This record gives sequence, C-alpha cells and structure tokens, in this order.
Amino acid sequence: MFIGREEEMEILKGCFRRRAATFVAIRGRRRIGKSRLITEFSKHFEKKLMFTGIPPTPGVDQQMQRNEFAQQMADQGLPFVENDDWSKLFWAIGKEGEKGRILIALDEIAWMGSKDPTFLGKLKIAWDRFFEKNPKLVLIVASSIASWIDENILNSTGFFGRVDITLTLRELSVKECTKFWGKQASSVSAYEKLKMLNITGGVPKYLEAIDPGLTAEENIHRLCFSEEGLLFNEFNRIFHDLFSKRSKAYKDIVESLVNTLSLSQKEICQSIKRGNGRVMSEYIKDLTEAGFISADFTWDFKTTKQSNLRKYRLSDNYLRFYLKYISPNREKILKGKFKNSSLYSASSWETIMGFQFENLVTNNSWELFQLLYIRPEDYEYDGPYFQTKTTKRNGCQIDYLIQAKSTLYICEVKFSKNPIGPQVVEDMQKKIANLEIPRHISYRPILIHVGGVTEEVIAKDYFNQIIDWTELL
Repeated sequence: MFIGREEEMEILKGCFRRRAATFVAIRGRRRIGKSRLITEFSKHFEKKLMFTGIPPTPGVDQQMQRNEFAQQMADQGLPFVENDDWSKLFWAIGKEGEKGRILIALDEIAWMGSKDPTFLGKLKIAWDRFFEKNPKLVLIVASSIASWIDENILNSTGFFGRVDITLTLRELSVKECTKFWGKQASSVSAYEKLKMLNITGGVPKYLEAIDPGLTAEENIHRLCFSEEGLLFNEFNRIFHDLFSKRSKAYKDIVESLVNTLSLSQKEICQSIKRGNGRVMSEYIKDLTEAGFISADFTWDFKTTKQSNLRKYRLSDNYLRFYLKYISPNREKILKGKFKNSSLYSASSWETIMGFQFENLVTNNSWELFQLLYIRPEDYEYDGPYFQTKTTKRNGCQIDYLIQAKSTLYICEVKFSKNPIGPQVVEDMQKKIANLEIPRHISYRPILIHVGGVTEEVIAKDYFNQIIDWTELL
C-alpha cells in the first residue's frame, strides 16, 4: 500500500496545470519514502525515465556512476550512447523527452554526481538546452543528503530561478502510521502500536517491516535483535551511505544526545571532546537537515521573536533506540544470545521511551493543536522550550510549549506503563514557578500521557486538559 503523502502528491500534480517544464527537488532522510513518492507520481505519465546513483562505496568512481546510468538507460529501452561524458548521456535523455508528458527522475543525485566536478554544470546545460523546451516535462532530483541539495541545487547560482518546487519529506503522522497494521489495526491496542512507533517513528520503510500478526515485543526482537533484522543493520548503512569517511564524527555527535533531552553545540563539543568551530557547525547542520537531530530555539514571550540560543535534540527515534539498546548488545545478538531476553530488563527502558514519545508528540504537533482547539490565526510559536539559568532566574525546561495570542499552553509529556500519579502535578508546578511569564499572558498546564492517570491526579483538578495520546491511534 502507498500510505500518506496526499499533500505532497497534490503539490506534484500541480505540475500538470503549468504551461512550462517543471524542475522539482525532493529531500529527506533515508527510508522516508522519496523513491516511493516518485514511483507513485510516475504513474501519471505517458513516459518515464528513472535513474538512481550508486552508493559511495570504496572504489566507486565517476566512470562507474556513468556506466550504471547508461545501463539503467538501456534497461528502460533507450539506445546505447557513449558514456564517457555526462553531456552525451543527458543529450540522449533530452532527445527522448522532446515531446509529450514525460518524467525524468534522478534519485540519490548526490551519489550520482559526487565524483565528477562537471556533473552539475552539464545538468544545468541539459535543462536549458533540452529538458526545458518540453512544457510537459517534469525533472525531479532527489537526495537523502539534504545539505547537498541545498548547496548544489537550491542555493547554487547555476540553478538560481530554475527550481519550481521543493519538497522536504518528513515522518508520517501517527494516524497514518496506524494504517500499516492493515486489517488488524482495530484489534491491536494503541499502547502496543505506540511501543513500535517509539522505535520506528513515522518512517515508512520501517513501518512496512512490521508484521501485524506479531506482538510489539515479537516485532522488536525480529527487526532489532536478530542478525537478519532490518533495524539491526540499518544504522551502519545510513551513516556509511550518507556520510562516508566522516561517519565517525557524525556518529559521535548523535551518541552525545542519546541519554539527554537536548544539548547546546558547546555541550556537544565538550561531550565528544572536539573543538567548537566551523567544522562542527557544518556537521551539526548536516545531521539537522538530514532529519536525524532537531534544533530547538527559545523565544521571547513578549515579542515572540526567536532567540539565537538553541539546543539540539535527537529527533530520530530509530537512532536513539539503536545506540541505546542494539549497539551495546551487538555481539550478543550475533552469537544468538539475545533471543529470549526481556526488552524491559534495562532500568533505562522507560526513560528512553519517554524521550521517544516526546519526539512523536513534537512531530505530530498539528494533532495537538486540534485537540487544544488552537486556531491557526491565534498561533505564535511552539516547540520544546528551555529557559537558561542566570543570576536573576532559574533554569527551566518544558517538554512542549505552544504560544497562542495571550496564552501559553505548557505541556508535560509522560509515557508510562503504569497510571501517572500526583507527583506530576508537583513537578509541573515547580517548572511553571521557574518560568518567566509576562503578566499579560495566561497559562494553561496540559498533561499528555500514555498509560493513564490516577484518580488523585484528576481530583486535584490542576491540569487544564489531560490528553490520552492513544486516542490518536
């Protein structure tokens, strides 16, 4: 099944209303569904030519990329052409796409052109000379390395004014994710689904691997704790394919965020013992644009202006789970010693699941807006919020905060296998007491939970709203 992406598909279909050729750039983390979206979109074309680059494994050079491209041309029925130059390959495609509704897709273009400094220039020439001449032609370039697309396509002087549509694919919503359980979705509890989503996030490729006939624990063992499991091998593939020789530096940054809610760039550098300079800023930017970490900004409640202060959070649920549970047990798994172990034996299980659940809430903020009846026209700013400590105020960290006109919705996010007790009220009161809230702004405490709440919490009547997140599933 092709699940979700209705909005993105409608944007792409808008190409058919144009009277000129369309240049589309698509970016997003690996496994997020870029290739699948292109494939589904290609069904609306009379003719399609779709190509993908070779992953940057050792020994792969520019000629190998061209050889593979020429082979893919032949597989799609195009005549043989000399493949010692990208110009010749693009010319042949241009001749094939002179008339009619045609899609040309260059998937993982960063791999395709990374070894040849002339690749982008020749693609630009091909667009100007051939592709653009057909008003019914659509050219799509896609990459899992968002920073490459930004630097070489979107922000390049060579392609300035040529890209018509830019799509960034993000994780599917929790409501869309439930569809991967198929006909058994109604018989599988929301809590069991959330245990899986806390590991897979809304990444379609991972969700496709779920066996609806198995329990969450059985699926996790099969996918994560067996040598053949998709998620057992996925981490190294991601970092090797995307970051190649620099994968160690990127891995160190991600690992520094595993056991904490968020860190500043300075704190990350201190944790991994690296200098805090331009190179580190670029590494963090690459991980952010790839969708693996997120930058959370604080803002001024009075002006709603974003501060320069930011902290970074590990926003990819799979990466955290891998580094916390799969990687430390890798040798045991390879020896078959982890098959019957309990997933809940580790004392940190519930803490990590709490971090994962907060990511799900953050990534589905629009659902939260609807549950809180916040109208788009009243919205000012939202996100995980932190208040730095100074000589005049205490520090404070809020799981999720939404600022609407004259109102702050201060959210406490809790994932627990047991009902949440009255301690949550005291914890929330302390946080709000430390928060500097202007006098003209009201605040409303919100509890978002999985696992239920005790009668004592309800009796205290402290929270403006108590939201059971399983209702979304």
